[in-house]
Amino acid sequence: MGIPREAGRITYSTDIRNRKRILLTEHQKAIIVGCILGDAGLYDNWSKTNYRFQVRQCLKQTAYVEWKYQALAPLVLTPPQYYERTKSMWFRTISHPELTQLHTVFYRDRKKIIPENISDYLADPITIAVWFMDDGNAIRHNNMLRGYHLNTQSFTQKENERLAEWFKSNYGIKCSIEQNHGKPRLAIWQRASREAFAALIEGYLLPSMKYKLG
Repeated sequence: MGIPREAGRITYSTDIRNRKRILLTEHQKAIIVGCILGDAGLYDNWSKTNYRFQVRQCLKQTAYVEWKYQALAPLVLTPPQYYERTKSMWFRTISHPELTQLHTVFYRDRKKIIPENISDYLADPITIAVWFMDDGNAIRHNNMLRGYHLNTQSFTQKENERLAEWFKSNYGIKCSIEQNHGKPRLAIWQRASREAFAALIEGYLLPSMKYKLG
């Protein structure tokens, strides 16, 4: 089954107008920001006046996609669907003014960025947990847990440094910045830091995603 177009041609129906008036909760915004830092993204609507949020993940993470959908259901017209071409599950929200505002913060020239005021968007640990569930992994050597990666290769060296400084200042978590195929990413190697990181997010991880903690 192909991906249908957004119900853009009925954007001004009563249902969609009402959904556009819904104010996002802090919990919903925390999840969305975690996803933006990770695998998901914001995309303009058919009229290019507002932005919508889209999730697409592999079948193994169906329970995780369903959890995101349940959290954001007031903004979603169609529940998660299977996309045959990529063997994935996906859904997207309607376009919404608050998503457009987040786009102005986290995108420049259609590319994701880490804004200078990133600390304003990382106050809720669930944001870090969602980010890790989306785009993190355990580092194992000789069948032993050695650390964690946050795969931040899409961000610049300076943006990675900004994130590392935030972790250190707020949680005392020391992050190294490694080069992965010529692009920087965050790594947490020191035992005290990786234990602090795991303690920070473990309570927010879905059962189906706890394998990522190693």
